[in-house]
Amino acid sequence: MSAPTAAVPGVFVQALRELKLVGDEPLRGVPLTGGVSSDIWRIDTARGPLCAKRALPRLRVAADWQAPIERNLYEARWMRAAGQAVPGCAPQVLGQHAGLGVLVMAYLPSHALWKSQLRLGQADPDTAAAVGRALARIHAWSAARPALAAEFDSQRIFFDIRLEPYLLAAALAHPDRAAPLRALVQATQAQAKALVHGDVSPKNILVDGHSPVFLDAECAVWGDPAFDLAFCLNHLLLKCLWTPGAAPSLLRCFDALAARYLDGVDWEPPDALQRRAAMLLPGLLLARVDGKSPVEYLADQSSRDTVRRVARALLAEPVCRLQPLRQAWAQGVGG
Repeated sequence: MSAPTAAVPGVFVQALRELKLVGDEPLRGVPLTGGVSSDIWRIDTARGPLCAKRALPRLRVAADWQAPIERNLYEARWMRAAGQAVPGCAPQVLGQHAGLGVLVMAYLPSHALWKSQLRLGQADPDTAAAVGRALARIHAWSAARPALAAEFDSQRIFFDIRLEPYLLAAALAHPDRAAPLRALVQATQAQAKALVHGDVSPKNILVDGHSPVFLDAECAVWGDPAFDLAFCLNHLLLKCLWTPGAAPSLLRCFDALAARYLDGVDWEPPDALQRRAAMLLPGLLLARVDGKSPVEYLADQSSRDTVRRVARALLAEPVCRLQPLRQAWAQGVGG
């Protein structure tokens, strides 16, 4: 059964009319759930449904987490650039109202959410491989166009909504691991090489067959592509505790995504990027239980303690390749 529609908030109506995407007709739609950083609506128009989102100045988390609303300007730019790099890998941008902070995109009703598939134990390595392949193509395409860096001068936003609430917040919670966590922030900031999405998570990836469509690029920045790889691999590891029965398949997804991604790295030595991703992963693991945005599906103390134990050990004795890290995780969670 489809959700009942409601009157669309005035800020969206104003944005759509000023962007000339609708006329004077009354607008109704359905608020979409799942995010903490934006109000998102499916809006029904005379031309058909579309998706509109407005960035929030304060994110919906327990911690005080502020972020500038102009971030969806960079999201719109990322979607357009990614669509050139890999046609079809991002929703079509229909308009962006900078003054109101509203981004309007094509609505994709027939696509499945990768996170929902993983929750059901449908951890398909072919889908993971497709995600890794597409992500590497976006990074390679952008790395070959360094002039793009000027369009993504959003390092301050990236710090405010990624580095500080994840790695530095985890450092405050774990003072004895603060030094390596702060070093990860500095290392990430020093490797601006390509166009980074910043939130490559299964909740932000739609799949049509095996073809991925990336959503929610509010963190887009000219930065370190290893962050995108590590961020997505981190979610595959954490979901081993969410869906234990699918843990072997999730680890095969980890292998497939990493392998296909590294196959596509042509802008720097793949081993150098792999090292940075492997170093980042323990910090991101710890951040998702003790940062400002803990994953909602690890609610039990035992799972959170498992993540802390494995992540803290890897921060104390880091590994420089993804396979040893994956093995340490599998052993640590009993897989």
